Amino acid sequence: MKKIYKISILLGFLAVTSACKKSFLDLSDPTKKSADKFYQTEDQIKQAVSGAYSSMQDNVNSQYVFAEMSSDNTTIQLDPSDRGQTDRVEAFEFWNVTATNVNIADMYNQSYNALYNINVALSKIDGVTAISDQKKAQYKGELQFIRAYYYFNLVRYFGPVVLVTEPLANASDAFATARSSEDDVYAQVIKDLTDAAANLPAKSTYTGGDVGRASKGSALGLLGKVYLTRKDYPKAESTLRQILTLGYSLVNKYADVFSTANKNNSESLFEVQYLGSDKVSEWSNFEYIFAPRGSEGAVTGFPTSRPQGWNIPTKSIIAEFEAGDERKAVSLKEGYTTDKGVFVAIPYVAKYNHAHTVVGRTDDNWPVLRYADVLLMLAEAINEQSGPANAYQYINQVRDRAGLGGLSGLSQETFRSAIRHERRVELAFENDRWFDLKRSLTNAQMVTLLNAHGQAEKASPTVDRGGVPFTGNDYKFDGYEALYPIPDRQLFLDKNLTQNPGY
Repeated sequence: MKKIYKISILLGFLAVTSACKKSFLDLSDPTKKSADKFYQTEDQIKQAVSGAYSSMQDNVNSQYVFAEMSSDNTTIQLDPSDRGQTDRVEAFEFWNVTATNVNIADMYNQSYNALYNINVALSKIDGVTAISDQKKAQYKGELQFIRAYYYFNLVRYFGPVVLVTEPLANASDAFATARSSEDDVYAQVIKDLTDAAANLPAKSTYTGGDVGRASKGSALGLLGKVYLTRKDYPKAESTLRQILTLGYSLVNKYADVFSTANKNNSESLFEVQYLGSDKVSEWSNFEYIFAPRGSEGAVTGFPTSRPQGWNIPTKSIIAEFEAGDERKAVSLKEGYTTDKGVFVAIPYVAKYNHAHTVVGRTDDNWPVLRYADVLLMLAEAINEQSGPANAYQYINQVRDRAGLGGLSGLSQETFRSAIRHERRVELAFENDRWFDLKRSLTNAQMVTLLNAHGQAEKASPTVDRGGVPFTGNDYKFDGYEALYPIPDRQLFLDKNLTQNPGY
């Protein structure tokens, strides 16, 4: 896993990182250059935008910890001889996260470092004269989309957060920031995405090395999800319906959605770009993080590899797939066979498991928004307003592609359950489950569901624990834990910040 930037909002600096050949990411590296001397040409603006995209790699590299492992979708394969992650990654699995958790601090700091750079770039674009108005609008739209992505995640993880949309005049200003209300943060996210949708071109206009940039569909898709999260169903529906006219479609086979030979396909509204086997650290390695410990080459194809055993599919998600659902074999495997022909029944995520040429360097992009997600969100928004009669056509497109029969004759409540089920299996291991639970369930319902899951794992763990006993605090989910704690270091540095209740 690429190292997450550990530079907080208090230490933000211009860090537009280098990236990969044959893509819109640029090899030039203006890291640490003075902002006053940079941002003078269109090429430099392009580099700044590329840096914002590059920061998203660092962000999604760790999102499975916060958005999947805290849910009922995935668990961990313990290494009894090495418990160094007990208070880090394991804490999310067992809901033992505290304000001192390093992973929380890293994610928080990386997000604000990226936001600092985005704010600087946005403040400089209009001052560059040698850029057409059309290109300025596009660059602004891309940065607005990425800024909205960060704040949308932050407000869902932490609730009220520090909202900064302009460069800080001096370092001391950073010590005087306070958390803005959720309403204010969402208002900014909606504004950014509305502006981005107006500024960005259609996906079809991007060719060659520009394929993969944020487009109008990207902005509308994320905006629709924001409205759905806010339970503004009429606006969610009207926003998502706009995407139906933009040329997106489901690919014929579910496996082809994730194929490295089919990146940025007709179903993709936005995915974080990676390049395997490149020379500038732009490869992914999700396969190595998710494969079982000890599986070595049986999963990765390289006998010298040492997979980490994180994000292991639970018995719960395995059982969620209906008989005949073609998505199951693509999404996960229930075990692997060693070179001696022995089957080891430790499940693993298979969605990002594709052939690659260099050990540790995979070519898999990470899906952020897909057309299937849009269809399911649209079905949900319609059902919440008027029941399922006009929503079946959207959910059934997704089920038909999975080889399943269509739904009919459901009540509004049973359709809600059907949507939760369909989203869980369709979007499995794509970092949606935690947010879907928070959006679709009351806090009390979420407490009940997760504690029931925890008790089931305690009674019959998905993966053998090697003799390591559970502690009294393992799998005990309290309602306040639906929000993560503000990192203690931030509270120490900025006395205006407050902690979330319960921590």
